[in-house]
Amino acid sequence: MGFNEKCEEIKNLFASADTPEKRYRVIIDLGKRQKALSPEDKCEENLVVGCQSQTYIKTRVQDEVLFFDIESDALISAGLGQLLTRVYSGERAETILQNPPKYLEELLLRAILSPGRANGLLSMWRRILHEAQEAKS
Repeated sequence: MGFNEKCEEIKNLFASADTPEKRYRVIIDLGKRQKALSPEDKCEENLVVGCQSQTYIKTRVQDEVLFFDIESDALISAGLGQLLTRVYSGERAETILQNPPKYLEELLLRAILSPGRANGLLSMWRRILHEAQEAKS
């Protein structure tokens, strides 16, 4: 599945979420689907600085393609992370660097997220962006 198709898939998850409560429910449901990282992957190196909760993003690069796994101790943070990792995992660094998460604006999340949660989402995006920059260099 290509980058644009993955963005559309995320947007479709929110198609019937016409209230803030329903949008939060989608985020929480995504968080419930997170896969557990190994204890070794829950290390300082993978910790996302700026999140209210303990959130880890593990990155691996294979054949110039980046793969991201995320785990958080908070379902909302995990769900927000899924909104990013489901789209950017499996993409080349160039694709990540050239395509900021504009699709998130269409989900109207800014209106429902607390400043702390919004900052955490931004921190996760910055982490993914940093990993893409590192992989490209």
